[in-house]
Amino acid sequence: MSVVKSVLEHAKKHVDYPATKKQLMEACNNFSDVPAAEKNWFAKTLPDRTYKNANEVISSLMDEV
Repeated sequence: MSVVKSVLEHAKKHVDYPATKKQLMEACNNFSDVPAAEKNWFAKTLPDRTYKNANEVISSLMDEV
């Protein structure tokens, strides 16, 4: 599963919004089903702020790529 697909899955289905970066990182048992390299990329790439919805999370990630 690609990192974007993994993040989308978590952001859309397993997070209550609004959510901070910290809350996103802690969702789903700290993304336990996402490989470490992808989890680290997400943590490094996602800006530290509060997100209103999953679309904002994905948009922020795409802006950073």
